[in-house]
Amino acid sequence: MDEATTRTLTPTRLADRAGADRAAVDGLLDEVLVAHVGFTSAEGPLVLPIGFARDGDRLILHGSTGSRWLRVLASGVDVCATVTALDGIKVARSAFESGMRYRSACVFGRCTVLTGADAERGLEAFTDRVLPGRTTEIRRSTPRELAATLVLALPITQWSYKSSDGFPEDPPEDLAGEAWAGAVPLRTAHGRPVPSPDLRDGIPVPASVLGLTR
Repeated sequence: MDEATTRTLTPTRLADRAGADRAAVDGLLDEVLVAHVGFTSAEGPLVLPIGFARDGDRLILHGSTGSRWLRVLASGVDVCATVTALDGIKVARSAFESGMRYRSACVFGRCTVLTGADAERGLEAFTDRVLPGRTTEIRRSTPRELAATLVLALPITQWSYKSSDGFPEDPPEDLAGEAWAGAVPLRTAHGRPVPSPDLRDGIPVPASVLGLTR
């Protein structure tokens, strides 16, 4: 397989919002649950929302072996996986200066297919990313389930990161006006666990689920 295309990673606009801190990238990847993965196929460009997990220096993606789009990713095409955390709304004294508080990252490269024990470890990393400790509470995947699952790894070697926080930067003529300015934080929280209708009586909410709501 040829090496992935080398990308220009320095933003051409608002470069002051770019970051070179890999720890910030890892923190964002560990916070966000869904990546939007873009690529081009014979049918044209496409962006897929895919649940993922960071496993060290790689992203783990997975899905059904019957997914034709996942098979395109597995073929080694160039991809861009984008993640964004929306942290708030910047309310300026004008529509032009209003905007978002955000953190975003793009990971560029090509996916490789994981097999055998490596694929199983990747799936366990994904499960424990969504529900920390869950793999110790449930059975292991069966050979049939593993055979029906395509597990991919995208290396975190080419990436870009941008963020915007703080408050609007209104010009002096607007500061003298009467319009309010500030910021509205946005937060995401887990709700109360809801048992499945077919859950047998007497089975308590597990530690992995309780941990999300604390």
